[in-house]
Amino acid sequence: MGFLDKDRGDRQYHIQVSPGELGRYVFLPGDPFRTDLIASFLDDAKLIAHNREHKTWTGRLEGVPVSVTSTGMGCPSTAIAVEELIKCGARTLIRIGTAGPVKDPADADHYDGVVVTAAVRDEGTTTHYIPIEYPAVADRHVVEALASCGRQRGLRLLEGISQSKDSFYGEVDPDCSPVSPRLKERWTAWQRGNVACSEMECAALFVIASIRGARAGAIMNWGEMEQTIQTACDAVRLLIRQDQAQEGQGTV
Repeated sequence: MGFLDKDRGDRQYHIQVSPGELGRYVFLPGDPFRTDLIASFLDDAKLIAHNREHKTWTGRLEGVPVSVTSTGMGCPSTAIAVEELIKCGARTLIRIGTAGPVKDPADADHYDGVVVTAAVRDEGTTTHYIPIEYPAVADRHVVEALASCGRQRGLRLLEGISQSKDSFYGEVDPDCSPVSPRLKERWTAWQRGNVACSEMECAALFVIASIRGARAGAIMNWGEMEQTIQTACDAVRLLIRQDQAQEGQGTV
């Protein structure tokens, strides 16, 4: 049967992946074409499925199955991917993507990117899951793994909050919107609140992973992908070793 055979009962409808084809550790870029680049950093990577904006590869790191699946742009398609990946056995999900600086535009010159610790839920998807008072927070172990591996590579990484938004042009061209005063007022609030970056997916990833009992994190850059991917791979290697040690002690 082909990758896109939707009659397979165990194959998730949108990502077209079945349990057993996926690793417990999954990288999440937005762009399906970017999955090919990330897969090149895995050992023995194989294409599993490509349906709509969701393209999945599975390879290995430290001898353990590790996958990469594209989410598409925005929280709605990210929520679909995360839900279906967790149903297929994903337990650690790390977003790899690009972002724009919020607090200070010069951050793009002073830093290589951001390890996201939490997300502003400035989007509509997660309100269909849980009230807005519920925080969108990254897993502390994933955050520490990304931050420490970034330091080891000599990267200058901020650790901070991301604004997850629904409208790309609401950020880059707020004057095109009839509610531009509101958008500008809120942007000023994020800046004064020391929000580090702006992107479109982290809130859904963090909220759904938390609700479903998985762990999630994110590492963002301003446009240079290779060092970000290498750092994320280092972090997963570290998490694999930590998980194996805990499993050996019977604590997982």
